Amino acid sequence: MLQGVREDIRSVFARDPAARSLVEVLLCYPGLHAVWLHRVAHFFWRTGSRTFARLISHFNRFLTGIEIHPGARIGRRFFIDHGMGVVIGETTEVGDDVLLYQGVVLGGTSLVKKKRHPTLGNRVVVGTGAAVLGPINIGDGVLIGAGSVVIKNVPEGVTVVGIPARVVGEHRKLPIDLEHGKLPDPFAEPLRLLFRECSRLHERVQSLEAELARLKQEETRTEK
Repeated sequence: MLQGVREDIRSVFARDPAARSLVEVLLCYPGLHAVWLHRVAHFFWRTGSRTFARLISHFNRFLTGIEIHPGARIGRRFFIDHGMGVVIGETTEVGDDVLLYQGVVLGGTSLVKKKRHPTLGNRVVVGTGAAVLGPINIGDGVLIGAGSVVIKNVPEGVTVVGIPARVVGEHRKLPIDLEHGKLPDPFAEPLRLLFRECSRLHERVQSLEAELARLKQEETRTEK
């Protein structure tokens, strides 16, 4: 357990350049507090004290603004950065070295009491305000752009953005950072091609109209 605490603290320093000291991290990082309280709640959930586990989870939400169901299974070195509004459902499974930003939802799409929340692989990064919904699998090293809605399985090592989320690129190196401003726009290229085709058609129509006008003028001169 002590080893896990040390790993969690090191993950904060590794992923947040604003972290300056151990005391600051221990006292001022609600994402870290939320993970630790969840581990306690999950222990009681697995031992059958489920009401008490839910009570700890409820206190966790009140204290940190982060809602993690005690039934969720969380891997090692899990970090929630600026975690207000994060929601993680009961049957969610999260791998190692996963990073979530503010407002992320790992939610369910069914009322049936079965696996209904997503499974995230290792080294997954989920951007601000993104939602991953349903019993889908997110592969290792996936980057999910801010505000995206993921409703289908995602293969490992790719970047997805949009609503619904689409694959926009692959990356060989699997980083833990997510530079939102540098993510490609999945709609930009289709729109660019559409505008180019519209411009080409407009020029063609103008050319045909000019040719038609010329033919009418010749026809008028011939009749005279």
